[in-house]
Amino acid sequence: MISHDYALATPEIFMAVAAMAMLMIGVFSKSENAARMVSWIGIAVLLVALVLVTLTDDGVTFAGMFVTDAFSGFAKVLILAGTAVSMLMAIRFNEREQMNRFEFPVLMTIAALGMMMMVSANDLIALYIGIELQSLPLYVLAAFRRDSVRATEAGLKYFVLGALSSGMLLYGCSMIYGFTGSTGFDGIAAALEGQETAGIGLVVGIVFLTAGLAFKVSAVPFHMWTPDVYEGAPTPVTAFFASAPKVAALALFIRAVLEPFGGLEDSWVQIIWLISALSMVLGAFAAIGQTNIKRLMAYSSIGHVGYALVGLAAATPEGVQGVLIYLAIYLVMNLGAFACILGMRRGTHPVESLDDLKGLAQTHPGMALCLSIFMWSLAGIPPLAGFFGKLYVFRAAIASELYVLAVIGVLASVVGAFYYLRIIKLMYFDDAQEPLGRLSGRELGVVMGVAAVLIVGFSVLPFWLVDNTLSAAQVLFG
Repeated sequence: MISHDYALATPEIFMAVAAMAMLMIGVFSKSENAARMVSWIGIAVLLVALVLVTLTDDGVTFAGMFVTDAFSGFAKVLILAGTAVSMLMAIRFNEREQMNRFEFPVLMTIAALGMMMMVSANDLIALYIGIELQSLPLYVLAAFRRDSVRATEAGLKYFVLGALSSGMLLYGCSMIYGFTGSTGFDGIAAALEGQETAGIGLVVGIVFLTAGLAFKVSAVPFHMWTPDVYEGAPTPVTAFFASAPKVAALALFIRAVLEPFGGLEDSWVQIIWLISALSMVLGAFAAIGQTNIKRLMAYSSIGHVGYALVGLAAATPEGVQGVLIYLAIYLVMNLGAFACILGMRRGTHPVESLDDLKGLAQTHPGMALCLSIFMWSLAGIPPLAGFFGKLYVFRAAIASELYVLAVIGVLASVVGAFYYLRIIKLMYFDDAQEPLGRLSGRELGVVMGVAAVLIVGFSVLPFWLVDNTLSAAQVLFG
């Protein structure tokens, strides 16, 4: 008999039970505001789960397939916070756009549960189950606005390409199992102990595994779904896609290559180096010609994934620490920027064109200031938090003698600064063709304000984040 320590999975068990309870409440509720009620319950559930994560002990359970440690705990806190904020921003939007159905927060909660399982996966099978539990709700959320052709197209593209990536991932997992005799990360590491180079079959398995994970983080050349899905999906769903799932997928990426294959860096560092460089370059240049702000943010996210992967390519505790710092800062920047995008309305219709930002500083000075802070930070301009995120990953790359990758990253940042600064120019130096309507909903104002304060304040009080990310990173290196 194998004994299981269910206490280590308390947050996940709580989330699963709560998601089923939310579904039942939505089904049997007679209230016209059932969706709003379930959304607020979902936010409370996510916050309770966040507290449970901080109280859960470290350990391994379920026959070694599930692990809780400082690394997974840090990632789960970001995932739950990002999901809660995304759910909060969606409430009023869904009511205005006649897509106010209680299934929306339930799907977001189940997706967050999948993400939590992803970052705690200590086995290839657990990894796949977590990915699919996250992905299936996301496919539905992308096409949630059923009367929109764009949303339906976005959901279909995401589903088809997601199925392809899952097939690649499974093929890689089967190759790795065939050549190591184990699906557990610890078992794979033990089978490869003492080997300096991997056999060709194992290399093929690592390549397919990496390709499947690269799709989940939308890294080049597996990025093709990102712009269309970001543009076509409802804006709160886009904000969700750009925050919590990115954190979960990158955290899984880090664990899945460092723990089982940490002794075979030469077999996978070149792959990470290449997709990181390509992502930074494409994200910088492809966004220049965009006129839709959601497509621009899609290419921006591709570029930022490239910057984060620079730290993974370093394959050191400092590199992983840089990735975790980058993810925390990127989560705040992105949610703040999407709160501003959600707040832009003309009459009863949301607006997404860059031209609609013209003259925003005259009509909505507070929103323009917040959006400027986020754009400056995304560009990596000091003293805002985005600069420190890039500083940590580039410093780790230089310490690992990845000089060319660091130079590519710096040059891509310079190019990318153009389209971020263009947004600031439109807001402050161009005249509005037609003023935007008032910002609807205090929730969006609160999200913008808190995010802006965090981005500005990081340079003053970075110690908590730096200390926690270092202890989380060191877990993966024993």
